[in-house]
Amino acid sequence: MSKVKREGESGRMTWLLVFVTVSVFCVVFFAARGRFSTPFSSPAVITLLAPFQRAASWAGDQVRGMTTNVWDILTVHQQNQMLRNEVEQLRMQNVKADEFAAENIRLRELLGYKQSATQFDLVAAHVIGRETATWTRMIVIDRGTQHGVQKNMAVVTARGLVGTVTDAGPISSKVQLILDPRAAAGALVQRSRVAGVVKGTPDDAMHPRLINVPRGQDMAEGDIIVTSGFGGIYPKGIMIGKVSAVKNDSGGLLHYAIIEPATDFQRLEDVAVIVASREAPPEPWQPPVQTPGTETDPKAALAAQEAAQRAAQQPPVQPQPTPANQPPTAPQPVQTQTPPVQPEPAAPVQPMPEPVQETVPEVPAAPVPEQPQPAPQAPVRPAPPGAGVKR
Repeated sequence: MSKVKREGESGRMTWLLVFVTVSVFCVVFFAARGRFSTPFSSPAVITLLAPFQRAASWAGDQVRGMTTNVWDILTVHQQNQMLRNEVEQLRMQNVKADEFAAENIRLRELLGYKQSATQFDLVAAHVIGRETATWTRMIVIDRGTQHGVQKNMAVVTARGLVGTVTDAGPISSKVQLILDPRAAAGALVQRSRVAGVVKGTPDDAMHPRLINVPRGQDMAEGDIIVTSGFGGIYPKGIMIGKVSAVKNDSGGLLHYAIIEPATDFQRLEDVAVIVASREAPPEPWQPPVQTPGTETDPKAALAAQEAAQRAAQQPPVQPQPTPANQPPTAPQPVQTQTPPVQPEPAAPVQPMPEPVQETVPEVPAAPVPEQPQPAPQAPVRPAPPGAGVKR
């Protein structure tokens, strides 16, 4: 019984404490909002309610701080995930931008070479593979017979020679590099025009050699090596590299040069295939620079140049047929402004009149006896009147 009684009393005390707390809270709340005015607005009442106000304010601050922290934790986690995704996307975009920039530089170099080497018809290609067993000897490009690539066509970059096509498929081709010991290319020393053969060597896979050069020929370190055009595969004048060292052959009669290739074969990504080659056009003529004070009239020089161009573009004039009874005339020169003057036809030549022989009139008073006719003679000029008249 006592135990049940104590539990009932503790329950009533709890409810009483809750009621008092709620009442005080309501009084403080409505008093703060001006909706409830207590008659006990004395310093004693204010002093009595101050602890409850501080407790209520502290409890409200704690609840607001806790909810704010919980909300911050939830939002920070979401923001962290969003920022991580954004960083990954920016990193991928940065990598792509760097790749596009590098490809742009390579293609610009290749385009510049194509525009300068007008004697070649080039087909651009990407390197899509290398043979693992022959990393420095063979590459695979993404152009084939469908794009005009055929076997034994030269492959170059903007910097120099790469190799030649050894196998052409429909959409891809194999290219043998000049570093391959099985490959050979005719070459010239650009300075001294000494001829030789460039071949790869197994001892140094990245540096080919210029061999078959007599020992007395002029070849020194720093000379530029270009293709000679012999053999019909590599066109003439393509740069191969520079001489890094000159050494004597073991036989003593020849010497060879170690070449630093112009093309970086370790970074070979874009190449061009020469599908057609022709002789390079001559450089356009430029007028010489004149000394100040001796310049010619620029307008007159320009007019003369335009007249020469028009005369060269105008078709030649065919000669007109001449009649049989008219002497041929010289061809009339073609003039640009004034029409040609036609010559007047010559007057026909009249024949000379035959000489007339005068006869002596008969005298009726004294007839003259008949005389024998003289033999015919050559015509003579007529005598003046009254000459040779017999009386």
